[in-house]
Amino acid sequence: MPELPSSHISSSTAIDVLIPAIEKDLNTLPYVIDGVRRFVRHPIGTVYIVSPGGSAGIRRLCASKGCKFVDEALVLPLSKKDIHYRSSRWERSGWLLQQLLKLSGDRICQRKHFLVIDADTVLIRPHTFLTKGKTVYYYRSWSQPEYFRTHRKLLGKGVSAPHSFVSHYMLFDRDKLSRLKRTIEDRHGIAWFKAILRSIDKTKQFGFSEFETYGNFHYAERPGEILFRHTLNKSLPLKASSLSAAKVRLLARKYRSLSFHQRKGYTRTPKE
Repeated sequence: MPELPSSHISSSTAIDVLIPAIEKDLNTLPYVIDGVRRFVRHPIGTVYIVSPGGSAGIRRLCASKGCKFVDEALVLPLSKKDIHYRSSRWERSGWLLQQLLKLSGDRICQRKHFLVIDADTVLIRPHTFLTKGKTVYYYRSWSQPEYFRTHRKLLGKGVSAPHSFVSHYMLFDRDKLSRLKRTIEDRHGIAWFKAILRSIDKTKQFGFSEFETYGNFHYAERPGEILFRHTLNKSLPLKASSLSAAKVRLLARKYRSLSFHQRKGYTRTPKE
């Protein structure tokens, strides 16, 4: 994938960035980091890469890109092997772990606002996430019904937002995220991540969404604080490095971001 043009800053609010990743993401992760730095129209503070401690390749990339490596074992008191979310046809334990790591961003990031983005999704057009006192959520037109069933179990209420918050990236407010987790803990009497694990129907392949849960929690509290923009994401079954400059420019006419789905497991899959 060719070098992308720089964008100008249109918001004075500095944000951190959080990206959960594993070694298999190294084909795309450099482009994800570059895309954030070029197309997010906020001053970028620290880019945190959360990964297993033994990920030597991720550590080298962090050093070369000026990112901060975070050992996922220091973030949560559980690992992929503790989750047991699988069937004879699919394995979703790592996929769920990366969602819990994202929801731990209030313990990792220092700034009030931080952007979470999947390690296989590259921005190709400018993005602003805060404007005129409102949070911008990039949405898609469909979701998984099970996400909303789990949301009701966790929070005791349905959802009312007009769009899906699942878009491969989202801006979080540390205070709102902490309040969401406290609300879950108060309702269930256990740690927030344990409540999530207990609330998921593990016979379903897509049982929980961190983005739907946080976004709908924010919408229920303050719908007037939210602006929606269509995510315009394109999933591509190829390597990011295979795209020419001309192809990226052509795709950017129609799409805001590209997702490179080449493997199952830790992050998202094409069927999600």
